[in-house]
Amino acid sequence: MNVLVTGGGGFLGRAIVERLLARGDRVRSFGRKPYPDLEKLGVEVVRGDLRDEAAVKGACREIETVFHTAALPGIQCQWKPFYETNTLGTIYLVNGCLEHGVKYLVYTSSPSCVFDGRSQENIDESAPYPTRWLAHYPHSKALAEQAVLRANGGGDPKLLTCALRPHLIWGPGDQHLIPRLLERAKLGQLVQIGNGENLIDHIYVGNAAAAHIQAAGALAQHGRNAGKAYFISQGEPVNCWKWLNEILELAGLKPIRKRVSFPRAWIFGALCEAWYKLFDYTDEPPMTRFLAAQLAQSHYFNISAARKDFDFAPKITTEEGMERIFQ
Repeated sequence: MNVLVTGGGGFLGRAIVERLLARGDRVRSFGRKPYPDLEKLGVEVVRGDLRDEAAVKGACREIETVFHTAALPGIQCQWKPFYETNTLGTIYLVNGCLEHGVKYLVYTSSPSCVFDGRSQENIDESAPYPTRWLAHYPHSKALAEQAVLRANGGGDPKLLTCALRPHLIWGPGDQHLIPRLLERAKLGQLVQIGNGENLIDHIYVGNAAAAHIQAAGALAQHGRNAGKAYFISQGEPVNCWKWLNEILELAGLKPIRKRVSFPRAWIFGALCEAWYKLFDYTDEPPMTRFLAAQLAQSHYFNISAARKDFDFAPKITTEEGMERIFQ
């Protein structure tokens, strides 16, 4: 197939690109940076920004399948960058797919699309979008997810779409989650939020990449997953703080010792948000209500729908992934 991967040079995007190349697909990557290493592998690297409508639409020419992994993450307090990149950028991509006859679109969404600040224990895709948002990232991603799913069945030929919601993607090559964890540990800035008993889902990057390719295959083969969103994970939640300490131990660092209660972290987060909004700071606050809730509450998901509709199963166990994490 002719395949477009937005964010093809990123953590998840690169893992998808490598698997597509291995099976013989012709791959185009769309992103803001040059990636000469991808070009050496035979990838057509197109530079552009998701906020550039013409560039996004143009990247869809002569493409059959799109994997949309690119996004602006973070907990900054300005709405505009998240909306322009995550929401409008996705709408531009959808319109590009419809304009150029793309057949299949798999969107990388987030479980935070349905997070309202309360614990989520074994929830499935029937969970509604919240009526209030604790951060701009999940809000912008939820709007984008809805745009992708609404587009299902549109165009001529018909565009089939689905959305995957991986939580905490990790593994070798990660440039965000684990490096930031290690950096803060070395600076003595890690603090346990809450009682330390919360369970969370996560997913090894290889499993997340495989899920995207399986979802696209299902759209082409039978379409049972068309127009739907799916949680994907390792299928076995872990204790958040024990897992983080295991990563620190593998890196030869000391475990997290400092603790603060969830209510205190929530109040501190609210104050940080107010301060950063008042002075229009563009960097990330040290704490927000969203971050406090994510770190203190349980959030793990039922992945039976993904198992049923496109045969998703995490092939690489958490134990295997942990052995590879610093390779």
